[in-house]
Amino acid sequence: MKKRKKVNIPVLAGSLIIGFFVIIAIIAPAIVPYDPSATSALTYGKPSPEHLLGTNDVGQDIFSELIYGTRISMVIGIFAAVVVTCVGTLLALLSAWYGGVVDKLITGLTNLAMAVPGLALTTLLVCYLSPGILSIVVAISITAWTGTTRVLRSQILALKEEPFVKIEKAIGQRDIVIMGKHLLSNLKDIILSRGAMAVSSAMMTEASLSFLGLGAFGEKSWGAILHYAFFRNGVVRGLYWWYLPPILCTSLAVLGFMLVGYYGQQKR
Repeated sequence: MKKRKKVNIPVLAGSLIIGFFVIIAIIAPAIVPYDPSATSALTYGKPSPEHLLGTNDVGQDIFSELIYGTRISMVIGIFAAVVVTCVGTLLALLSAWYGGVVDKLITGLTNLAMAVPGLALTTLLVCYLSPGILSIVVAISITAWTGTTRVLRSQILALKEEPFVKIEKAIGQRDIVIMGKHLLSNLKDIILSRGAMAVSSAMMTEASLSFLGLGAFGEKSWGAILHYAFFRNGVVRGLYWWYLPPILCTSLAVLGFMLVGYYGQQKR
């Protein structure tokens, strides 16, 4: 009789949270009650049946902003995480497999990048790049690949010593085939876990940048909602229905990716 596979509760919970926000992001245009950019005479409106989370200082529906903000925050987080994971994985492969000068150069670059405060460098890069989603993704990617590279490099160094890898190398198999067939295939779970954690990190960074007013101009991300709530007296007026929902959404989404990334990696 086969044993039933034990369910990883944290990973399942994280997956459900991620799935919820992904669905919201996809169907956002169909479920928003108002155009999030449309203004009205009802400024600083309290929550009501017409406006579930009230309105902001220019009469825009906050609930509609929050729904559309899901799209921007998730797109930036996932897109940046894909770039970070790909760059980190490639550098780890080159460093661990070829060793020597290549390993020293990549390891030195990794250590140097890790010594620089990530958020400070990202903020500086965003200030000098053209405003937009792509600039934020580029800035996050430049500063966030180091953790993935270090973790995967150590794993690849261990895999290099396995008999099946040594045999493939001895018979003259091409490096790219060995990397794809034996290294990446055995690291796919760790890569996915690191990717999930990279999404949470990218979303936090985007929220921080948008809160400082350095986000994608004109886009309704969760961080941007917080920015306007703070700088247009929403916090001073005690309008918790304006600033609390984006905080909760950001925290919950980050928690979902952290659960998948951390516990998905721990079970290996």
